[in-house]
Amino acid sequence: MKIGIYDSGIGGLSVLHQARKMLPGAEFLYYADEKHVPYGEKTREEIKGYVEEILNFLIDHGVDAVVIACNTATSVAKKEFRNTFSVPIVGMEPAVKKAVRMQQDETKRIFVTATPITIYGEKLDHLIEQVDAHHKVDKYPLQKLVRFAERCNFDSPEIDEYLRNELKGFDFDRYEYIVLGCTHFNYFKEHFRTVFGKDVHFVDGNEGTVRQLMRVLPKEAYERKDKPGTTYYYSGRLVNDYEKHQIQRYMDQLDKMYDIN
Repeated sequence: MKIGIYDSGIGGLSVLHQARKMLPGAEFLYYADEKHVPYGEKTREEIKGYVEEILNFLIDHGVDAVVIACNTATSVAKKEFRNTFSVPIVGMEPAVKKAVRMQQDETKRIFVTATPITIYGEKLDHLIEQVDAHHKVDKYPLQKLVRFAERCNFDSPEIDEYLRNELKGFDFDRYEYIVLGCTHFNYFKEHFRTVFGKDVHFVDGNEGTVRQLMRVLPKEAYERKDKPGTTYYYSGRLVNDYEKHQIQRYMDQLDKMYDIN
């Protein structure tokens, strides 16, 4: 069983990180559209074109299912292409429902962050309307975090400064949960904790997305015991040895970040 995981860049590695744990016998093809990242700064029509091209690429390379590991691409294009291709396509959405369900302190609020297209899109508005009965969800885009992640910049004081400047209108002590609605944002949990305080908790859509993938796959697909590994592509080309080394740096960072919940 070969599974394609696709993101605008390296954010979707956090989905791959989760998928490897839950589907240890699967073969993965990871596609980062490095040529066009960040998607949050593109038009909706541009993104639809990228999604269609990459889905065709993945299917041509023999995948049995595709995860669009990008909230922005999912919000723009998944519904349009759901019935167009011959394999199951699983998308992502910010885990607002999970955060509402998990919330313990009724006096606290939930902060949702993603790229502008996701934050201001009808899909997220509809989701919040469905689950936020007590109007405790606030949202704000943090597009620049994508660029920090793509530069492998995880530790710069500039990140804290950016978060504080962008979010200066928010009362950080009021929030119990942060919903990371962009896969790139998982790399920055320590910085969110620096700004919001050490007691804030995080939720993302990664585990739920992989569980949905498992529901659409035949059972034998994730019972295999072999570990075929992962092939990486950057905008249609195989990655080189230096890029593989960089990918490992991202995976090492994710290992650290998933100890923070």
